[in-house]
Amino acid sequence: MPRPTATQLVYGSATVFLSTLAMLLLSQTQTGIGVAVIALAGLGLGLLVAMTAPIPGMSRVVRRGGGSPVAPEAPAPLRAVPTPAEQLPRQRTGARVGEHTR
Repeated sequence: MPRPTATQLVYGSATVFLSTLAMLLLSQTQTGIGVAVIALAGLGLGLLVAMTAPIPGMSRVVRRGGGSPVAPEAPAPLRAVPTPAEQLPRQRTGARVGEHTR
């Protein structure tokens, strides 16, 4: 596991401080147990935020296997969708199908 970056530490610390302050003000708790529970919840939330913050330069895709990375294949060229008449097999007789007779 890589070391946390400065950005992750700042996000996590700010989350701990602000979430703990907000929960203490909203709950108006005065007991030691209540403050301890809120402090632990703030620490857990800060840890969650710090670990899920994006790390610059690292891909979020986990590649399994020890091979070297392979360049993706070029996409196939787009083809027009054939009409139903083009999908039918062509007759090899001399008659022209679909023309009016005289």
